[in-house]
Amino acid sequence: MSDPVPARPAPGATTDGPRDPERPYGPGEPPGPPAAARRSTRSRVLRAAAAVVLLGATALAAGGALDGAGAELAAAARRPGGAVLLAAAVLANAAGLTLSMLSWRVLVADGETQLPAPVAARIFFIGFISKFVPGRIWGVLAHVQLGRDAGVAPERMLAGFGLGLVIGIATGAGAGLLTAPAVLGGHAWALAPLILLAVAAYVRPGWVNHLVARALRLARRPPVAPGSARAVRRSILLALASWAVSGLHLWALVVLFGAPAGPALPVAVGGFALATVAGSLAFVLPDGIGARELVLLAPLTAVMPLTAATAAVIASRLVCVLSEVAATGAALLWAKLAAPAPGALSRTTVPEGVR
Repeated sequence: MSDPVPARPAPGATTDGPRDPERPYGPGEPPGPPAAARRSTRSRVLRAAAAVVLLGATALAAGGALDGAGAELAAAARRPGGAVLLAAAVLANAAGLTLSMLSWRVLVADGETQLPAPVAARIFFIGFISKFVPGRIWGVLAHVQLGRDAGVAPERMLAGFGLGLVIGIATGAGAGLLTAPAVLGGHAWALAPLILLAVAAYVRPGWVNHLVARALRLARRPPVAPGSARAVRRSILLALASWAVSGLHLWALVVLFGAPAGPALPVAVGGFALATVAGSLAFVLPDGIGARELVLLAPLTAVMPLTAATAAVIASRLVCVLSEVAATGAALLWAKLAAPAPGALSRTTVPEGVR
């Protein structure tokens, strides 16, 4: 009778006993807990560093805005109804940002992608306030990483970011046409072709996908999945609503600084949209600072003196920063409260007969 064949040692074990954790893994051995722990530690360190940089940039932006507009807003708050108008301005811009988040979520969740609203709000607003750090790449990286953590493929996140950027710029420029009658007077009709172009983009949303694909080719970036016609149309409508609601914050401010309410409404809404688009195109400037204010002054001087328009523009910067920080904090709190309790996902209901 022949001797039994000795059993082969299991991967990760030695012939003398358990595997030495200090010994490097062999070619056929999978990485074990030490390597996974190192990756996890490195990921936590990088996330903590990114959070510190983002919080620091946000604090600098808030401090700079408060230093530049604190005196103007304090004086405005003491006017009759001033506190109410300032509170309404903060709420209006926060509501507009929420509509912008929904416009973006429609594009990311296009098809069968599952992205609950609290998770979407967290991803959107963390990526949004990364604009305070110079360079637009940080928002893209934040969206991709946070989306991956939520189970959304990077390709889907990039598609939502690219389509959302094009839709935001196009609808913002379209809303900016509201300033044409006050600025151009009787020559405003010359901008009618732009309105027709915006309507055509809604009727044939494939144009938006074409613009995104062309921009990616020019930037030598890989293509992304196109958005469906239904998602693009819904995103366009939500983006237009976002510009309309966000612009109300500037209307409240210019009325507070003495502009007539009726003529100032289209100028404030359209001017804010146009100025925000100009700021977003100034890639090297954190939050488009300087470019946005310069573009915004031109339409506002059509309905109020230059000194009052300057005060309103400076106050708008502070109101926007405050509402953006408040909306981000609310989104993070919402996501935390909506998150399942630890272990809730692992608990399952076992049929009675299986126990």
